[in-house]
Amino acid sequence: MKNNTRIIGELSDLIRINNDRIVGYEKAAHEEVEHDPLVRNAFYRISSDSRSFVNDLHSEILRLGGSPVTHKTVSGKIYQFWLDRKVDYSGADPVALLAALEYGEESIQAAYELALSSEPDFPKNIRRLVEKQLLILQRLHEPGVF
Repeated sequence: MKNNTRIIGELSDLIRINNDRIVGYEKAAHEEVEHDPLVRNAFYRISSDSRSFVNDLHSEILRLGGSPVTHKTVSGKIYQFWLDRKVDYSGADPVALLAALEYGEESIQAAYELALSSEPDFPKNIRRLVEKQLLILQRLHEPGVF
């Protein structure tokens, strides 16, 4: 069970990071009223992807006997890493906004990579899930995708 506690902590951190990503992209979609509808839809699609990630991570936490993350408690090394790199999405300048979102995407990928490297005891199914989510994040970040 001690190992499960560590794994639950790591997954909880990823949930918190995705919750921040959801808020960030939804704010970005609402902040810029002059966004092209395609850009706004892309922001909503990205936040929807993170909602799906959160649901999948919650399922694994429940399978491990943990409780879902329902509040924003600052804990865990991965979440601390994310907070140190966290950006402000509320800028009015569209170029600054996109730069902030880009930085946020790099940060969330780094947090996922940290989770994978710092938790060698992830069960295979959880490791595959986290790797799959990271791959989706990396593909979104490729030039020409967005």
